[in-house]
Amino acid sequence: MSTVPASAFPDPEMGEPFLLTPGPLTTALSVKQAMLRDWGSWDGDFRAMTADIRGRLLALAGDDGSYTCVPMQGSGSFAVEAMLGTLVPRDGKVLVLANGAYGLRAAETCRTIGRAHVLIDKGDYLPPRGAEVTAALRADPAITHVVAIHCETSSGILNPLAEIAEAVRAEGRELLVDSMSAFGALPCEGPELGYTAMVSSANKCIEGVPGFGFVIVRKEALAAAKGNCHSLALDLEAQGRYMEATGQFRYTPPTHAVAAFQEALRLHAEEGGIAGRGARYAANRDKLVAGMRALGFESLLSDRWLSPIIVTFFCPADPRFAFQAFYDGMKSRGFIIYPGKLTVVESFRIGCIGRMDAAVMDRVTLAAAETLAEMGVTNAAPPEAAMAERARLAA
Repeated sequence: MSTVPASAFPDPEMGEPFLLTPGPLTTALSVKQAMLRDWGSWDGDFRAMTADIRGRLLALAGDDGSYTCVPMQGSGSFAVEAMLGTLVPRDGKVLVLANGAYGLRAAETCRTIGRAHVLIDKGDYLPPRGAEVTAALRADPAITHVVAIHCETSSGILNPLAEIAEAVRAEGRELLVDSMSAFGALPCEGPELGYTAMVSSANKCIEGVPGFGFVIVRKEALAAAKGNCHSLALDLEAQGRYMEATGQFRYTPPTHAVAAFQEALRLHAEEGGIAGRGARYAANRDKLVAGMRALGFESLLSDRWLSPIIVTFFCPADPRFAFQAFYDGMKSRGFIIYPGKLTVVESFRIGCIGRMDAAVMDRVTLAAAETLAEMGVTNAAPPEAAMAERARLAA
């Protein structure tokens, strides 16, 4: 059960819909209110705010003194590119583990910035496993770094990060983690996993607003990366060095987003930190999945791989179902859902994160039932071929 009072959640009847997306997401009123003040980017109060959020993030990552936190302006993809472009030497080689759009985006980033890479692509249904990583690293000694996605939100799959980390560590390579949509709700501690760096974003499980990402990175690795980066603005080492020296961002910071994030971190701690936030999201997922299955919908993933972040559902086989009409019906009832991002079958996604609880998820499934009835859809079951493919790949 959520420890957050019901009055803390937005009310769609007041004109603000719930964002059932993997971020941006629904935020608390106090997070929005934190953006009502203007801040000077060089001012001591703002420097203190920046130092505070860096320290809080390091604590969430289980820092043992060997890591630093470097915020980076822009969306999460900016921070991922900064991590890859700075920490992977120009003569390095990256093994990218992909099972959805964000692993593939990491590979595209490597191509764009001129970093050699190889790809393990598991498709839409399955996670990369430790044994596969071990085999790939032993087959190619030139690989210096491995990129793993913690939660692949194009499908909603939660990847076995600890298993992957152990394989990378055993082969003496460096692990770079994209925990964009999981950090803050699921454990991702640097000393325990042994990663070189982990990247996430303000507008995900901490429940801040868009504007910056951040990289938790080993101090030694960051210092050794001086001169690696392909970019001036995305040079993580230069940003970190300047921040340590001055307490400031190198270039204009997203001041309002930083202020909102500090308040979001306060609420995160008040809820019980990672354990409390993760428990609420897991309860949201369980309520959502049970309710949608009761309507006849089926999730893309088996229960074993369902994350508490976002769930992908197959579109119904009923010819009267059309995603845009379903989207519009859900929106008119106060819920904005997300289109699918799969390559093989038609799907849509419903997020479990943001300022909402299991009672809100009951309203989501009621809205889905009403929308199906409005569309004349009497059976939400997916095409038989989609279920057969899921069963085949899960075997």
